[in-house]
Amino acid sequence: MEDDFDFEFSEDPKFSVERYEEMIRNEDQYFFDAQAFEGIIDYYMEKNDPIKALQVVDYAVNQHPFAAVFFIKQAQLYSITNQIDLALKALDKAELLEASEPDIYLIRGGILGSIDRYEEAIENLEKALSLTESPDEIYLQMAMLFQNKGDYEQAVKYLKKSLQVNMENQEALYELAFCYDVLDRQEESISFYLQYIDNEPYSYAAWYNLGNAYHKLSLYEKAIDAYDYAILIKENFASAYFNKGNALVNLDRYSDAIDVYKQTFEYEPPSAETYCAIGECYEKLEQMDDARSYYKKAVKIDPKLGDGWFGIGVTLDYEERYFESLHFYKKALDIDDQNPEYWFAIADARYKLKQISEAEAAYERVVELNPLDIEAWLDYSSILYEQEKLSQAIEVISEAIKNNPDAAELYYRMVAYMFASGKYTEALNYLELALTADPEKYHILFEYLPQLQDNKVILEIINKFTR
Repeated sequence: MEDDFDFEFSEDPKFSVERYEEMIRNEDQYFFDAQAFEGIIDYYMEKNDPIKALQVVDYAVNQHPFAAVFFIKQAQLYSITNQIDLALKALDKAELLEASEPDIYLIRGGILGSIDRYEEAIENLEKALSLTESPDEIYLQMAMLFQNKGDYEQAVKYLKKSLQVNMENQEALYELAFCYDVLDRQEESISFYLQYIDNEPYSYAAWYNLGNAYHKLSLYEKAIDAYDYAILIKENFASAYFNKGNALVNLDRYSDAIDVYKQTFEYEPPSAETYCAIGECYEKLEQMDDARSYYKKAVKIDPKLGDGWFGIGVTLDYEERYFESLHFYKKALDIDDQNPEYWFAIADARYKLKQISEAEAAYERVVELNPLDIEAWLDYSSILYEQEKLSQAIEVISEAIKNNPDAAELYYRMVAYMFASGKYTEALNYLELALTADPEKYHILFEYLPQLQDNKVILEIINKFTR
């Protein structure tokens, strides 16, 4: 039989955990020193078992009632299990025992920030700053607090402070990139990262973030150069390969993009998103069998990836297999029925299948979801025009113009519809509006109604604007 107190001095955490679990099985009471208890608590925290970790804390507090560390651990665990009041009380006890411990204020600041008590949270983090020898993590937490508050300007300020203290703080670098993105200050972020790289030329994260900033400004060649430096420093940096692939796509270099996307597979398991991106490249290259193969791989990994099902539909549509394509478009729509691109494809497929009323309804949904889609407005009105629903076609284009007052294509289409309905004065008025918006596009009027090419009045007005 075990003694009531079994003194143990082993520093091996595994041995401590085994002894603790033996104690629980035997419903006994062993003694553990503070270091052993810390190791046991950390073991269960790493195992993502906060309930068992809290049980260990209870034993630790009973055996070491004046050790602030166990009240700090208790507070962390209460916070994880969303027992906020108990967490704050545990920190109060820790503060009474060891008021100079910065972790008390760091954890309290995080907890208070999570319940929107920002002023108190900031006060605690400032207290932690005054006590710590490692301020970069506290600056980072202050930045996160301001992010949660929606104050990204202040977040940037504290992230820069964190990096001034520790230029290798990768998390601070990524959070800074996020803040610049939210603030839409890509030029400023580029300036910062270039300066940062001057001091830390081997920071793959800085090169990567620089590439992302260039990418957002559509400076794709520069983005690719930055991603290449990131890859040179960290060969297995899969995200840099993926984003480099995206930049190549934006330069219409689809074959190169495919090669780069495939390189990610050397460093991480294939993802649905990467398969889908490769599928899209093959689609752009009009290699539909290959495109469909990769789209199928994508949805096999992630059946909820709407773009994968949509891509399969696009390849079938290209092969004029409209009925089959419609099936896959519907599968995409089942996943995201608010996606105007999916609705547009369905509208087009319905039209090709002579399902006119269904096509009408689908186009109506497209322009409802995306009133800036000029092609959708034109196609929608065209279906109505073909059915001799001229007044409805005019109504649709009128609504389109309200949403897109600078779109010359809409005015030219309205000219055609007004002529077709015998409203010649209105037609000529719209023609002047169209020519004012973009005189170079007058030919689209003749493409839609070729007979207007012989109309002398129209030709005179066009010549007046295009001379």
